[in-house]
Amino acid sequence: MAVQFNGASAHASAAVPGAPAMPAPPPSQAKPDGVLSVFDAITIMVGLVVGVGIFKTPSIVAANVSSEWAFLAVWVAGGLITLVGALCYAELAAAEPHAGGEYHFLSRAYGRSFAMLFGWARCTVIQTGAIAGVAFMLGDYITQIFPLGPYGSAIYAALAVLLFTGINIIGTAESKTLQVLVTFIEVAALAAIILFGLFGTSDAGTPAIQPLPVETAALGTAMIFVLLTFGGWNEAAYLTGELNDAPRNIAKVLTLGTLILIGLYTLANLALLSILGLDGLRGSEAVAADMMRIVAGPAGEVIVTLAVVIAAVSTLNATIFTGARVFYAMAQDLAILRWIGIWDGRGKSPANGQIAQGIIALALIAMGAFTRDGFKAMVDYTAPVFWGFLLMVGMALFVLRWRHPERKLPYRVPLYPFTPIVFCLTCLYMLHASIKYTGTAALIGLAVLAAGTPILLFKRKLADPVVAASSRHDIPS
Repeated sequence: MAVQFNGASAHASAAVPGAPAMPAPPPSQAKPDGVLSVFDAITIMVGLVVGVGIFKTPSIVAANVSSEWAFLAVWVAGGLITLVGALCYAELAAAEPHAGGEYHFLSRAYGRSFAMLFGWARCTVIQTGAIAGVAFMLGDYITQIFPLGPYGSAIYAALAVLLFTGINIIGTAESKTLQVLVTFIEVAALAAIILFGLFGTSDAGTPAIQPLPVETAALGTAMIFVLLTFGGWNEAAYLTGELNDAPRNIAKVLTLGTLILIGLYTLANLALLSILGLDGLRGSEAVAADMMRIVAGPAGEVIVTLAVVIAAVSTLNATIFTGARVFYAMAQDLAILRWIGIWDGRGKSPANGQIAQGIIALALIAMGAFTRDGFKAMVDYTAPVFWGFLLMVGMALFVLRWRHPERKLPYRVPLYPFTPIVFCLTCLYMLHASIKYTGTAALIGLAVLAAGTPILLFKRKLADPVVAASSRHDIPS
């Protein structure tokens, strides 16, 4: 009989009239529970994506387009590409709901060896690097208010990782409550910026600018930063192990969440453009602060600073929440990591996975503390590895359809095969760009990925076949 996610006993004796009730499983045998509603999952997804990027990247995007229409067009195009990816993920996640998310998809499509390599990459590069990067951004803003010297940003980043890892260890319910709260505050702050921009006036003038010659514009570079700003939507796949009725609801989460993001980002950039103009955006280092200073004075700058801090808190908490799920999934295939795979039945969270994730993120923060820009170093560190595996997830959709043509899918991506082809080509371009245009940290990330190949030697020698089989076949949707 299949193991149930709700942790209830699956013994046949429980169905015998008069039989004694089976005791609840110990914490070491607890499994993910369907504790998240569609609303919860959408909130977490939006909180993951609407981060600090929207306060940093519009000026870079504006510097690489030739007109205001092109500026708005690349944001809409980036949203549509994100929607294409979300639709592809919806098919995979509906057919294979699992707390391991992408790890589980890759295991089904390419086997445990490839999935374990992805697990290594996510644990040491992709997710932990993202956590460290967002923590650095939070630290950068806090040090402007409470400076702590040359390493103040790294100190605040480390403290933030410790704090939010602790909250997530306490339990999923506590982390979910925090996420709902900060996401609503964050979206409200962004909505205020949109309203001020669309209905405010620019009588105070625009900041001093240095116009960018049109011939230096590069649409491809602009799209890189647009997609970076939309990044994080794929994390919703890791919620399917805890999403109520995941096969039916995950498509709603990904589709509605992405449409909300497209609306917010398009309106936010339209607001910035209406006040600053394209040249004003190009010459600004803090677009939202400059815009709010024009329409609302010094108080507007305070609003933006608070919005950025809240955005960083929202993204950091949500990234920590979803990140440890792959530690849990990977540990099912490696007995040597079994302690990481223990699901805390009391807190309903992968507590040991949270601890392991936090330790690695702190190590990356220590490394980034000795670079000129810790945030940029973490972006470079994660980008090539992230886009390479995202490409493989997109291709997994073709592999699984070919391998299981008779399978009844709860959700099918529309316009197949055109939709996943567009997604895969986008990932391929981003992989190329992330290697060509990033720095030394990208090579370090690739080296760390290569360093994980020896773990494949432990798969057959140490993996528990019962546990591995359960993680691959016996856990129902």
